[in-house]
Parts: sequence; C-alpha cells; structure tokens
Amino acid sequence: MACPVTDYIARNSLDDTLFIPKMFQGFPEIKEALISNRMQAGFLVAPMALALRSQGVPIKIVYLGHRYGSAVVVSKNGPVRHVPDLVGKTVAVPSRFSDERLIILKALKEHGLPPSSVKLVEMSPPDVAGALAAGAVDGFSMGEPYPSQAEMGGFGRVLFHAKEYWPDYMSCVLVVRDDIISRRPQAVQVLVDGIARSGLWLDQGRAEREYAAEFVGRYYYSQPPALLRHALLEPIDRVQYTPLAPREADFNLVQDLMLEHGLLNRRMAFEEFVDIQFADKAQHQTAWKYAPWLLED
Repeated sequence: MACPVTDYIARNSLDDTLFIPKMFQGFPEIKEALISNRMQAGFLVAPMALALRSQGVPIKIVYLGHRYGSAVVVSKNGPVRHVPDLVGKTVAVPSRFSDERLIILKALKEHGLPPSSVKLVEMSPPDVAGALAAGAVDGFSMGEPYPSQAEMGGFGRVLFHAKEYWPDYMSCVLVVRDDIISRRPQAVQVLVDGIARSGLWLDQGRAEREYAAEFVGRYYYSQPPALLRHALLEPIDRVQYTPLAPREADFNLVQDLMLEHGLLNRRMAFEEFVDIQFADKAQHQTAWKYAPWLLED
C-alpha cells in the first residue's frame, strides 16, 4: 500500500515523478524482473530477499513495506477452529520463501506439531480466496487484502493473525539493486523517504486510510475500494506502516526460521543483506501534508 500511495501523492502534489510503479501477480515474477534488471527496486517477501542475496543476487534491503497484515484463513463453516485442526489439511501460501509459510510452521511448532502435518501448496495470491471458496484448499496464509476478501465474501474466517504468533511480524521488504545504490544513492533516498512519508500518512487515522482505499483500489489494484477499506480499518491496526526501518533482531528471527526449515545454507551478517543508511536518514521524515477530502463537498 505504501508504494502506490507514494506514487499517487507525489504525482498529485509534486512536480516530478519519483518512480514508475508496476504491479505483479506473484513474487516469482518480481524476483525474475530484479535478477534480469528489468526492475531496479521492488517489494519482496523478506525470506525470498534473504535467499536471493545468499545466492549472489545483487540486491539489498533498504526499508520495510509494512508490519502485520498477514493472516491464516480457513473455511467459515469448516472444521478448523484451532491450529491443531490444520493437521492433514491443505493450506496455500504465496511462496516457499515467504513469511506466510514460516508463520504456519511457527504456529505448528508452538503446538508441538511437525511441519509435515500440514500440506502446504504454493499459489498466486489473487487465486487463494477463490480456491478456498471452491473447496480446493482448506485454508490459506496470505497478506491483505486476500484475508479480507474471504471474510467479506462470507466463506472465510481468520484462524489467526500473524502477529498472534510473531510479534512485530514483517512481510514485504523494499529491495534495491546494488548498482543503483552505488550509482544513484540520492534516488534511492528519495524513494525511501517517500515510502516513509506514506507510512506515516497512512498511520495518521481513518480518513487517510479511507481515501487511500479509494484511489489505490481504483487506479492501481483494480480492486473494490470497500475491500481495501476492510483490510485497512477492520480493525485499524490490522496493517501497520510504522516503524518501517529494518531491525537486526527481526531479521535474526527470519534467518533462524529459514535455517531451521532448510531455506538458507548459511547465516548472513545483517550488513550483508541490509543497507541501513537510507532508513537512518528517513527517520527524520514527516507524513505527507495531503488531505484533499477536506476540499470536497
């Protein structure tokens, strides 16, 4: 959400374009675009960003996209009422290298259940709600707005939000190619500053989130604004956009889980995959001064 908000407000309040946003339907496509240099910056799930860096892909994390905002959803009238009820069930996740997969494994472990007790299948995020409604899967672990889509459709129920098992849960991170960081650090700083200002703006209150749901739904995601309003406001802390600076302790936990489940072949130093300079400078930013709804009749 912070990405299209930054683009929209910048285009409507400044004289220059910060970047050209492009929407992808899945994380593998984003990965390939970054590797081939068809895209120089992008939002990836954190474990995928770490795995790519460990494999030599020249990217670094410079900021976060949001905190919380992911949930495990099951059939509203189905038999799954508690985490142990997931045993023997099929659950969709966006990628093998995703926080959404790790949160399922983390919840299973806390209930003394092995990873093999649940069948995890990879599925493109836009497809999971339909798969749950059709009974093709028993549940899914995904970021918003897909949990909200299942809730509003009347066929899904949140089994648990990620933050219930993972305090300070983070999902998407902003990555930038190394060559851009080296050649155009000021451009990277402008981008990170914009994301920071958008996060602060979104966390100001209901009016900002309601307005963001309208223009992001209509002009960027082709999704009903009512769906995004639900994801942003029911409740208002369902997704949080501050603080977004990368923190070493958060990534230590991600690495611990990835190593435990064979997703990394070695532990990396924080500085190997995060360039903190941009977040350090962005901490002095303030929210966008943008409230066009005050001018509306």
